[in-house]
Amino acid sequence: MLTYLIRRLIAAVLLLAIVSAVVFAIFFLVPRIGGATVDDLASRYVGKSAGQAQIHETAVRLGFTDPIWVQYGRFVKGIVAGADYNTGAGIDHCPAPCLGYSYITQNPVLPDILDRLPVTLILAAGAAVLWLIGGVGTGVISALRRGTALDRGFMGVALAGVSLPIFFTGLLALSIFSYGLKWTYAGGASPMDATSPLDLVHRMLLPWITLAFLYAASYARLTRAGMLETMNEDYIRTARAKGLQERDVVVKHGLRSALTPILTIFGLDLGLLIGGAVLTETTFSLQGIGYYAVQAINLNDLPKVLGVTLVAAVFVIVASLIVDLLYAVVDPRVRTS
Repeated sequence: MLTYLIRRLIAAVLLLAIVSAVVFAIFFLVPRIGGATVDDLASRYVGKSAGQAQIHETAVRLGFTDPIWVQYGRFVKGIVAGADYNTGAGIDHCPAPCLGYSYITQNPVLPDILDRLPVTLILAAGAAVLWLIGGVGTGVISALRRGTALDRGFMGVALAGVSLPIFFTGLLALSIFSYGLKWTYAGGASPMDATSPLDLVHRMLLPWITLAFLYAASYARLTRAGMLETMNEDYIRTARAKGLQERDVVVKHGLRSALTPILTIFGLDLGLLIGGAVLTETTFSLQGIGYYAVQAINLNDLPKVLGVTLVAAVFVIVASLIVDLLYAVVDPRVRTS
């Protein structure tokens, strides 16, 4: 088990290094290959109202005229040891880990992201609980009642959940439950302003359900397929022959074996959501990381977009590492391999 843990930690560190190189290439190398000039790159740092002279001066200050490997070394150094940025009026220090500096707001990017992270965490955590309970539970019931009207109904709802985009279901839910029936808060109700746990649930219930509906559909279909395959295995028939209760057979033997693929996609989905649930946060005007990225794109503020991308990548890698460790809990064969 210790060897397995060490291998996964080393792999996670190497993957972080690879991700930093890939992200840098996407934002700085690929545009140059596509014909962008240094001034084109610098224009994404100074907003839409800057003049050509200001853009070129920014390109020089940012070092875009240096060789690409020098720029990458500066990029990595900023993440590890921090960086100094010449704003024209002075030198501003961006402490490590420096994920970028916005010349529009004249602030490091990471503190802004951390300020908005709690909103995204609350959204992702609440929705994850709902889609796990709803999706896995629905999938198990559908598998045990295969071919019945209940199975067809559940899978029909799951198909609708997979097909309908979040900006459609979100706006429809707001129109019905917030503005029509007035059961829930309208868009823009920040969870950070909640005065009690009950008030928090009231504020976030509609975003949670809307986001969970999209993911629960996929989990229901995946759980159903896994359970149908698992419940026909020989060891399931053996467990029943020994006289175990059907609940124990389903939960301890059937569902546990079907959890491995569910854990895989759950780690990736949760990691991506923590990196910013862009559509949900935009639909409900939640001031999270995803909404922050959308605003940065509208303002042509590249460092903020770059910072959000790096944070999202880190969360996906960390979530994948946690999933790898949970494999050892769910599947005993991992501990002995």
